[in-house]
Amino acid sequence: MKLSKMHLKTLREVPNEAEIPSHILLLRAGMIRKLVSGVYGFMPLGWRSVRKIEDIVRSEMDAAGGQEIHMSAVQPAELWKESGRWYAYGPELWRLKDRNDRDFCLGPTHEEIFTDIVRNDISSYRQLPVNLYQIQTKYRDEARPRFGLMRSREFIMKDAYSFHASQESLQKTYDDMSAAYGRICERMDMDYRPVEADSGQIGGSVTCEFMALAEAGEAELVHCACGWAANAEAGDCLARPTVYDVPAMEKVATPGVHTIAELAEFLDIPESSTVKALSGKNDEGKLVVMFIPGDHELNELKAARVAGGFTLLTDEDMEAFGLHKGSMGPVGLPEEAYVIAARSLQAVPKWVVGANEDGYHYVGARLGEDFQVDEWADLCIVQPGDSCPSCGLPLDGARGIEVSQVFQLGDKYSKAMGATFMAEDGSEQPFLMGCYGVGISRTMAAIVEQHNDENGIMWPLTVAPAHVCVIPLTVGDDEVQPAAEKLASDLAKLGLEVVIDDRKERAGVKFADADLIGWPLQVIVGKRGLAEQKVEIKRRSTGARRDIPLAALTDALAFSQRNAKVWGSELSLFGGLFE
Repeated sequence: MKLSKMHLKTLREVPNEAEIPSHILLLRAGMIRKLVSGVYGFMPLGWRSVRKIEDIVRSEMDAAGGQEIHMSAVQPAELWKESGRWYAYGPELWRLKDRNDRDFCLGPTHEEIFTDIVRNDISSYRQLPVNLYQIQTKYRDEARPRFGLMRSREFIMKDAYSFHASQESLQKTYDDMSAAYGRICERMDMDYRPVEADSGQIGGSVTCEFMALAEAGEAELVHCACGWAANAEAGDCLARPTVYDVPAMEKVATPGVHTIAELAEFLDIPESSTVKALSGKNDEGKLVVMFIPGDHELNELKAARVAGGFTLLTDEDMEAFGLHKGSMGPVGLPEEAYVIAARSLQAVPKWVVGANEDGYHYVGARLGEDFQVDEWADLCIVQPGDSCPSCGLPLDGARGIEVSQVFQLGDKYSKAMGATFMAEDGSEQPFLMGCYGVGISRTMAAIVEQHNDENGIMWPLTVAPAHVCVIPLTVGDDEVQPAAEKLASDLAKLGLEVVIDDRKERAGVKFADADLIGWPLQVIVGKRGLAEQKVEIKRRSTGARRDIPLAALTDALAFSQRNAKVWGSELSLFGGLFE
């Protein structure tokens, strides 16, 4: 593959719109091209990497028993109305009409389509389980597309859906797919964590996200040395509140104090010794007041699950209930209030709380004597320093990019859409479903976020546009050019993917582009080296360089390739050249 014949345009300057490394470098390396906000096309080198990611995903899906199909991105509204998502999904659902005024959408996911296929094709438990997948373009009308491929309006995704007659069968496929997702991440050399997560718009009760660790990640994670990890918004929160111990409950004047930070500063105590109050209504309109450690934030999804819906009160609502914003506490609440408190506060015998009177707080409010709690629950967003729910050690924090997720959907879609089969006992039962997604284009961005330096991308071998770039320093030279072309041909015969930078550019331009694009191995052929029958090689991931006899290079690579324990590993394939 000759770069002179390839459609390639690299950029020296950082594009104004790009903020994070993957967005900057994929644009600068000429791998993606912006069409409009949140919509990107893939140029030749970028598309090669995309196809390699797809091939890795495809091979693991096939090995796990998946069957590949391909469905339309255009979906009729009728199916979405059957599931109930047409109205519930929100403005991110890209809706459109045809010339006959019929409603359609551009699919962000395909649960409805796959459920419709299976309900029409499968009628008996004897035909189950089945696991179908596709790699396809998806659409979400994001309000704020940003970070290039990380949050775009059009993206490539692998989605799979499994159908089962029993929970045991669903669990097995869920476990198999989870293991496959781990292997996918490992084959692409990603530093990742499987984490507990919330199912969000997809639904279901059991789910796990696979997060690539990266500072540019939009998700906040917590993890422990024992291996436990979770999305901060989904994990069990075991906070470590502290006790401000006083002999008895005392009402303290706190003029001008309305926030936890102000209260902690006024009393000269840590925020972890205070208790935060939040008031709301459940779906039945009942007043619910929640109490959490002062140094934590309420997880509204957890709150809604516990209370049967939870909508924070407006200032007018609070006034109507006789509540005081910034001064709420459990002592003297209205009788109709249902009190829910974070489990972590059970270990705190005396609370620092609002006195339900403007400008006053209580210190030493005694749990079980001065006030009562109706229900204890997990209410908070987990944060670093909280206790690990698995081993009790303090949690560390990180940021992550969600690259894939597995769900147990249960009968959420099959019940809504009347998708049933005949069970072994002759009864009609709804299918149990699993859902398994991999963000192909997002994974590409995540890889670049983890594999880059100030000079450009450092592709892992398995997903690089090519394995080796041969760089002749003098194009057209009677010695250099033929030697470079022969070397490129010999390396290609070993099964390596080779490009030759035969462009009529200065050596400095070629070196800069080679680092920017991120070829795993660079082989530099120059007149001086040839005089000594040597070439210079550079390993992009480490920057290591060395001269090697021309005759020995192909032999060394052939030996490494034959003896590599893990095919595709850069370390195993190229490592011996630099020892």
